[in-house]
Amino acid sequence: MNTQILPVSLQTNHVKEGPKDIYFPQVIHLKDKHVERKINQAIVHLLHSLIDWQKEQQGTNEFTEIIGQYEIKTNERHILSLNLINYAYAEGFAHGLTVIKSLTFDTTTGETYELSDLFAPNSDYIKVLSHKVAEQIKARDIPLLNTFTHIQPNQDFYLADKALVLYFQLYEITPYYIGLPMFPVSIYDLEGIAKKDGLLTRLMAN
Repeated sequence: MNTQILPVSLQTNHVKEGPKDIYFPQVIHLKDKHVERKINQAIVHLLHSLIDWQKEQQGTNEFTEIIGQYEIKTNERHILSLNLINYAYAEGFAHGLTVIKSLTFDTTTGETYELSDLFAPNSDYIKVLSHKVAEQIKARDIPLLNTFTHIQPNQDFYLADKALVLYFQLYEITPYYIGLPMFPVSIYDLEGIAKKDGLLTRLMAN
């Protein structure tokens, strides 16, 4: 068997310090240690960024609780797509604040992909994906804070189960009680605009 097609190996790291109780993944046993460090540094950097963002949003450095978790969404064909999920609560607030951010890597290079990197140049992917999201908002009768017009050029996303999942943060388009709305789009519906030899076409291959 060609071991290069196997999923990458991961371990869970745990930080328990004061109000922090955070679990996060790290890649291990890659042959290319430079790529391994590059991926792991990106994960740790994002984790710190989430906490900094929560401090800014709630206007405090003093949290009574910070809980961090992660989800591995895709780990195949040299693609690793994962979510970091952070919940933080500060005393005096009605409720805590949850934020999810994703990273999608090519595990042969350590390159991190943004949404725009998945599509061919001049493909008008924003229009195509915005239409898909609008259809689901209507079909699922999702309440909105304002009229939905389009996604952002580098909208939050992850790859899972042959789908591109677009999502929005708390209050971005929906009321708080809706949570973080997610919109899965089959990668096969995007074949015409996917970047040639990109991540989507790699996942589409038999």
